[in-house]
Amino acid sequence: MKVLIAGGAGYIGSTIASACSDAGITPVVLDNLVTGRREFAQGRAFHEGDIADGPLIDRVFAEHPDIDAVVHCAALIVVPESVADPIGYYRANVASSLEFAGHLLRNGCTRMIFSSSASIYAAGADLTVDEDSPIEPQSPYARTKAVCEAMFADIAASQPLRVLSLRYFNPIGADPKMRTGLQLRRPSHALGKMIQAQEEGVPFQVTGTDYPTRDGSGIRDYVHVWDLAAAHVAALGAFDAVLPTAGSTVINLGTGTGTTVRELLDAFNEVIDTPVAAVDAGARPGDAAGAYTRSDRAERLLGWRPRYSLTEGIRHSLEWAAVREDVLGGSA
Repeated sequence: MKVLIAGGAGYIGSTIASACSDAGITPVVLDNLVTGRREFAQGRAFHEGDIADGPLIDRVFAEHPDIDAVVHCAALIVVPESVADPIGYYRANVASSLEFAGHLLRNGCTRMIFSSSASIYAAGADLTVDEDSPIEPQSPYARTKAVCEAMFADIAASQPLRVLSLRYFNPIGADPKMRTGLQLRRPSHALGKMIQAQEEGVPFQVTGTDYPTRDGSGIRDYVHVWDLAAAHVAALGAFDAVLPTAGSTVINLGTGTGTTVRELLDAFNEVIDTPVAAVDAGARPGDAAGAYTRSDRAERLLGWRPRYSLTEGIRHSLEWAAVREDVLGGSA
C-alpha cells in the first residue's frame, strides 16, 4: 500500500509516516514547510508545496499512480493564533482543503483520512463526549475543523470521495525511536510550557483556573502521538470495511481518561528531578474547559486502543526535547 500524507513533515504527519513505514506502508510526503520540517521527510518521497496547488497534486499522482489513500494532516493548529488571524486560518485550513478535495477527485483518489479535532465538541456536564455529542467549536481553529468535516461530508454525499474523520484529543510524546517529535522549540500547549518552565527554572503558568473541573484548571484527554499514528495505520487497513460505499464517518481518538492541567503538572513533577512550581494565570484567547472521550468506536471499528500511559508520553516528550536540536540543527 502507498499513502499520500499531506502535512507529512509536521509533528503528527511525520509520526504517521514513520508508523506507516514500520507497518510496510509506503508514505509519500506533501508539505509546504510553513510549520513542517524538511528533516522529517528525509529518506521518503517528498514533494514541497501546498495542498491547494493543482498542478503539484497532479504531478504527485503522475509520479505515484499507485497511491491508495490520502491522510490529510495539513493545517495550522494554534488556538490563540487563530483568534488573532482568523482569515489566515480559514484560508489555510478550509479554502485550501476544498481545493485539495477537488484535486484528489480529479486524480481518482477516493479514500481520505482527515485529521480533525475534539475541540469541535460541546462537552456535556461531565466533560465527556462521544461522536454524537453536539458540535460547538470555541475558537476559529476549532471552527475550521468543524467546517472542513461538514464540507467533506457534503462532497462525499454526491462524489466518490470517502472521508474518515479522526477527531484527535490532545497529542503528547514523540516517536519512541526519537525519529520525530514536536518541531517547535517553544510549543504553546501545556506540556511544552512545562518543559520550557523546567529548562528556564521558572514557575509554570496554569492558564485558566475557574473552569467547571475538579480543580478549576482545564481538562484534556492526553493521547500519545505514537498511539495516534498507530490508529491511522489501523484506519488504512480497515478503511473499506468502515466505509464500503460513498460517504463519511467520524471516530474519536483519545484514551477515555480526563487529566486536568494541575494533574498533568503533578505527573510531570513525578518524572523530573526538580519539581516545577505553578502560578495561576488567566485563560488564553480561545481556550475552553476541555473534554475527554467516552467512546469505544475506535476499538470497535479499527481494533485500536491506546498503549502508552500519560507518564510514558511525558517521558518521551522530555527525551525528544533533549535531542531535538541534534535532529533539527537547533533552529526554531
